[in-house]
Amino acid sequence: MAIRKPPFEDTAIRPAALSEAEITAHTPMMQQYLRIKQQHPDTLLFYRMGDFYELFFEDAEKAARLLDITLTTRGQSSGKPIRMAGVPFHAVEQYLARLVRLGESVVIAEQVGEPGATKGPMERAVSRIVTPGTLTDAALLDDRRDALLLAASLHRGVLGLAWLNLANGDFRLMQCPSDALQAQFERLRPAEVLVPDGLALPLLDALAPTQRRLADWQFDAETGTRLLTAHFGTRDLAGFGVENLPVALGAAAALYDYAQATQRQTLAHVTGLVVERESETLRLDAATRRNLELTETLRGEPAPTLLSLLDTCVTSMGSRWLRHALHHPLRERAEPAARHAAVAELVGTAEADMNVEAGGTGGGAPGQDAGAAAAGLA
Repeated sequence: MAIRKPPFEDTAIRPAALSEAEITAHTPMMQQYLRIKQQHPDTLLFYRMGDFYELFFEDAEKAARLLDITLTTRGQSSGKPIRMAGVPFHAVEQYLARLVRLGESVVIAEQVGEPGATKGPMERAVSRIVTPGTLTDAALLDDRRDALLLAASLHRGVLGLAWLNLANGDFRLMQCPSDALQAQFERLRPAEVLVPDGLALPLLDALAPTQRRLADWQFDAETGTRLLTAHFGTRDLAGFGVENLPVALGAAAALYDYAQATQRQTLAHVTGLVVERESETLRLDAATRRNLELTETLRGEPAPTLLSLLDTCVTSMGSRWLRHALHHPLRERAEPAARHAAVAELVGTAEADMNVEAGGTGGGAPGQDAGAAAAGLA
């Protein structure tokens, strides 16, 4: 669908710049919209109106460009034309998926009041915030890649990283030298990165195109300790092994606070915290990972790669775990050996069940050996 651009003047309304007095000059519905928008100035706002989610002003222009939907003007508010673009509510997931793939975030404001219950516009409230790194809906998740939310902090040459997979609650920390930044980003491939507002690092800008800058004070180790002990219901974090990782704890503070704010609820499914150490896995620099074509070809394509060759997983969860395992080759042989033993036991049980049902000694289902090998890789 082509974008139709009406002849707007350069005196367009910019919600983030409006004062309260300027907001009150608008219609009641626009006042409601503008106040919600001012709370989320850097995020597209989907404002529910009947059977559509509408976007206004600058958001409408941006959405029309990104989604190839019609941009129109309808009526006026405070003497200025209202730019609009909208998507039907029954198809909103496909539009959200497209925006997330483009690195955009979306705030969804739903109608929460009863029609006719009050004078003026129906009450609306933010019900959901969708960002590239906070996806939990299966319809929005990539089948073969985790959508990781990562926070990074740097202090005196020490890099602190904290990342969370909200889809399964996997929460991890790491502290390492700052020169490992590129290798860690190549390994983790985060969908969204949180960084302190005062951190100026050109390499980070190149590695993380989907960034959100937060206030420096949010990356505080004491705050991280307080938030996480309250969340896990523990007296301290000694049991998780993070007592000597202040930079990583600062990153965890910003990440936890941001994740909880976007989900609009407690993160009850996050039940543990894992500390990763560089000594646990083989260290592969960014160039080595690319040249090995583990999960992506040199041209950035998903096949042919080692992952595409080995991935016979039945579920998306299995495919995502296999990708993780390929990027985290373990130094200690005991864990991969235990995985192989577990898979062998499961495959043996499955074959025995099949033989009993068939009344014979068949060789098992096609692809079982490949699946067992892939699952046991480390």
